[in-house]
Amino acid sequence: VQLQASGGGLVQAGDSLRLSCAASGPTLSNYAVGWFRQAPGKEREFVAAIRWSNGATYYKDDVKGRFTMSRDKGKNMVYLQMNNLKPEDTAVYYCGADFAPILSTLRSVASYNYWGQGTLVTVSS
Repeated sequence: VQLQASGGGLVQAGDSLRLSCAASGPTLSNYAVGWFRQAPGKEREFVAAIRWSNGATYYKDDVKGRFTMSRDKGKNMVYLQMNNLKPEDTAVYYCGADFAPILSTLRSVASYNYWGQGTLVTVSS
């Protein structure tokens, strides 16, 4: 599985951005795709994930209600719509693919088998 993230940029607090993750290679039917982020000096952390098979979504608590993850099966694309962005959302955002995902580890970096390159999101106050 190859993943390509895009859509980052510099925005002001309160603005919106939509990140995209293009997937290619084997079918994603047995995968979950996740968004993670890594701020300078911090570890990579879970943001959101979606099960490709049924579209079930999972979110980090502090992005619930602001971020929405979706997928387009026909285009093999995953999106992260980010609204009401805050300076603390500033990070490099990565998409990853987790083969045969299980709920208890869906938020774990170690569960993800494939990663795209990151896309930088900078939110100014």
